[in-house]
Amino acid sequence: MTQLLVFPGQGSQTLGMGRELADVYPAAKEVFSEVDEALGQHLTKIMWGDDLDALTDTANAQPAIMAVSIASFRVLEQQSGKLIRALGGYAAGHSLGEYSALCAAGTLTLADTARLLRIRGNAMQAAAPKGFGAMAAVLGLDAAKVAATLAAIKNVAIANDNSPGQVVISGTAAAVEEAGIALKAAGAKRVIALPVSAPFHSPYMQPAADAMHTALEKVELKQPHIPVLCNVTAEPTIAPNALLDNLVAQVCGTVRWRETLLNAATQHGVTAQLELGNGKVLAGLAKQTVPEMKSNSIGTPKDVDAYLEHSAAVAA
Repeated sequence: MTQLLVFPGQGSQTLGMGRELADVYPAAKEVFSEVDEALGQHLTKIMWGDDLDALTDTANAQPAIMAVSIASFRVLEQQSGKLIRALGGYAAGHSLGEYSALCAAGTLTLADTARLLRIRGNAMQAAAPKGFGAMAAVLGLDAAKVAATLAAIKNVAIANDNSPGQVVISGTAAAVEEAGIALKAAGAKRVIALPVSAPFHSPYMQPAADAMHTALEKVELKQPHIPVLCNVTAEPTIAPNALLDNLVAQVCGTVRWRETLLNAATQHGVTAQLELGNGKVLAGLAKQTVPEMKSNSIGTPKDVDAYLEHSAAVAA
């Protein structure tokens, strides 16, 4: 069985995430402490506090989501006694989750990953004036149909191709509204405005892409222990220079998640997915895209125990 390790992106954050892991496993507590130190901030106080707006702030949400993913991963390594090569043949992360994947695979240190995501969050937030941009989830149409509809509308693009029936669009607020009307007329079941303050994964994020290029050139990227399927190519990559270029490109580019899962399954023999981090969003997308792919999620001590018990039963 070849397994794909996947790491969630923005929107998966919830108050209290990761706290049970830190309470039970020293390995998880060390991850959160290292992230706090790298940022010079008690991010965990926000994560485990009661201010959802503070956690949802892009500059906090991105490193926080990554921290829970890496804590889950480190706990799994420790509790299973297996390193990443024995846990998965490939890795992938949704948007900011690509940084989590690269951290788990040894390309980036945890401290560098936290600092890069803080820069990324701030840069993405600052790239467009508040109220200028918008994003919306389109349900019931595939990416090809959405793209064909958007061809007649300026200032809007596909941000995420998540699954056969879920596509996210991004652009100016007026263009996204116009696109929503056209997409409903083209057969979309629903077009849902997303609670974001900027047009992420669109050409309007170019200032943020430039900022990430500068920031990434200042850190060392090592060859990953396992290939990482990148958002903008949907293909596995191990070359550090290519990984850097892809991280820069994904700020403005489409997250090709549907193609990532399909390529993993059809071209690289992946038969199972293991989601590491808060929530089970990626498990749902896998079910829609590759129904036969087995999927598990780890983000709590209960998840860890269930996965290890299942793995032991399969091995026996």
